[in-house]
Amino acid sequence: MKHPSSTVMKKIWMLMAALALLMVPVISQADLFGFYKLTNNGNADVGGQLSVDVTASGSQVLFKFFNNVGIASSITDIYFDDGTLLSIGNITDSGAGVAFGSPAIPANLPGANDASPDFETTAGFSLDSEPAVSANGVNASNEWVAVLFSLQGTQTFADTIAALNDGSLRIGLHVQAIGTTGGSDSYVNRVPEPGTLLLLGSGLLGLAFAGGRKKIRK
Repeated sequence: MKHPSSTVMKKIWMLMAALALLMVPVISQADLFGFYKLTNNGNADVGGQLSVDVTASGSQVLFKFFNNVGIASSITDIYFDDGTLLSIGNITDSGAGVAFGSPAIPANLPGANDASPDFETTAGFSLDSEPAVSANGVNASNEWVAVLFSLQGTQTFADTIAALNDGSLRIGLHVQAIGTTGGSDSYVNRVPEPGTLLLLGSGLLGLAFAGGRKKIRK
């Protein structure tokens, strides 16, 4: 039997290392999530400036929300739909100009039926800004609000990230005082397209073996 040359084996090992690097962000660095516009009320799309940073805090998980203004707007309501979460621990913020309490009013994300499937806020898993509503929301790039959650049973931070990635845990935002219209819209966190990394890996695999075959023919 003819064994692969050392050059081919080297390419295979390099490919395996590259694929391993591709997988690392999914596990340990996939903690910053963006949002897409769910409703269409005639306002500017501010999805590109909204984000949530998800980090482990002991056996709990912290969700920290930012609005990188940009277009004038204020995050005023935050909702969670199912997933690994058990209960809200506490709510913290950046200080003066931001004030949130739980639960939110209304109890469900406005425009929830526009999501697919419908966005159904888990009872008690919401928070909103105190009056004056827009003024006490997250409406500047140096502001933030964070909510700490305890997890169900043996669920972990990694399970929470996985749930955000597969859509079994979703986060909704109600944003008000948008741009020149001053209206409101709802946003939902983006879920990565399924199979994206697999397709990338398959492409690299094909390139590596194509390169290997070319080398052998020389």
